[in-house]
Amino acid sequence: FVCRRPRRRRPGGIISPPMPNVSDIMDRDPVTVSPDTDVKSLIEVLQKNELPGVPVVDADNKVLGIVTDSDLVISDEEADFHLPHYVNIMGGIVFLESTKHFEERAKKAFASDVEEMMTSEHLVTVGPDEPAEHAARKISEKHHNRLPVVDGDGKLVGVVTRVDVLAALTGD
Repeated sequence: FVCRRPRRRRPGGIISPPMPNVSDIMDRDPVTVSPDTDVKSLIEVLQKNELPGVPVVDADNKVLGIVTDSDLVISDEEADFHLPHYVNIMGGIVFLESTKHFEERAKKAFASDVEEMMTSEHLVTVGPDEPAEHAARKISEKHHNRLPVVDGDGKLVGVVTRVDVLAALTGD
């Protein structure tokens, strides 16, 4: 017995095939790195597998973040690497702007391992039972090319890419 999702009716009465779930289109055996992977090894993994990014997982396969080729490059706007403006008052330094952005850029610029350069805050993931169109929406809204697919415990079960969801949406 095979349970199938109902077909959707398009305008004009045309019946379209059901939209697949993320689990139907994801890569079930994605390449990953650990937080202690050094930068040179990360570059080798990305080059060898021709990938723009990979999930970062711990020993239990729980997703900690994602690291992409853009994390390895300092953009032109970040190239002007200077201390925030400050004043010296009676021997003390008072910063006139937040130092948070400077600290984040410095951390990535001088990173020696994946943990120091990965994106972990506001990490966007998708569940395997979500419709492919939900993954497409997240990819589009957040301007990502790939999303880690995680189970209820936050463990990696796959990766879905922009190409995967485009193929699903167009029926290819």
